[in-house]
Amino acid sequence: MLTLPQSSPNAIEGLLDRRPISTAYPLASHIHSGSRKTTPVQITPTLSIGGDKVVMIAGPCSIESEAMAQECASTLAKMGIDMLRGGAYKPRTSPYDFQGLGRNGIEILESVRSSTNIPVVTEVMDVRLVNDVAQKVDMIQVGARNMQNYPLLMELGLCGKPVLLKRGHSARIQELILAAEYIMKHGNNSVVLCERGIRTFENATRNTLDVSAIPVLKAETHLPVIVDPSHAAGNNSYVTPLANAAIAAGADGLIVEVHPDPASALSDADQQLNYNEFSVLMRRIAMIAVACGRTVNWQL
Repeated sequence: MLTLPQSSPNAIEGLLDRRPISTAYPLASHIHSGSRKTTPVQITPTLSIGGDKVVMIAGPCSIESEAMAQECASTLAKMGIDMLRGGAYKPRTSPYDFQGLGRNGIEILESVRSSTNIPVVTEVMDVRLVNDVAQKVDMIQVGARNMQNYPLLMELGLCGKPVLLKRGHSARIQELILAAEYIMKHGNNSVVLCERGIRTFENATRNTLDVSAIPVLKAETHLPVIVDPSHAAGNNSYVTPLANAAIAAGADGLIVEVHPDPASALSDADQQLNYNEFSVLMRRIAMIAVACGRTVNWQL
């Protein structure tokens, strides 16, 4: 064992050298992975996020009924989506808005998952619900409002399921990565980051989609990055152009809100696409993906 000369102010018996940690998020950084490439997150034995394939996650903002969820999942499965999204617990700004179906919504998602064989992702807001929900879905989402809910992040580090971590409304990129670090530090390396727009002075859209966050996150971390154009836009007319930009900028996938009848949706009606609009989005994303040397799971 080598020992530094005693004249050195940093001399410690048995220590050859010491170097400060060069990043605030060693687990999420490329230092941990040992490569500049993205580390894919395995969702199911046949689905991962972070490879050459652009992953499409789609579904309604909220699970409103079993009939609606089954019909939507069946239709979207035929269109070729990789994963179904659907909110059972809905954090809403107003306490009088639709809050989701709660446990009934989770049971519906489990039923849909079983009948369609499509992996499912849904949001959890409470540490007390993590273990129960983790048994019924394939991936757990942390919404923008809970990005810095540290007890929740720590619990998700123990849950054994992949986590989709959304960027907070006013969070800097480093704060998003550090939120992921909380999950990873507690044992769960299966984290996918999600850029969903941030709050700025601009009010022409619901949020401002930070497309620049995609290459920055790719440079700073080995975690997959997907984009939510629905919450960024707040208007279904803008969802497809934002989705196009996200994939062109290098995002590993998209999470898009799609509803059988957006006008009647119980939450976020303005930003949800109908099936025809979503079909157009999928065709355009496929063309961009192919042009970038990547693949998709659906036909042009």
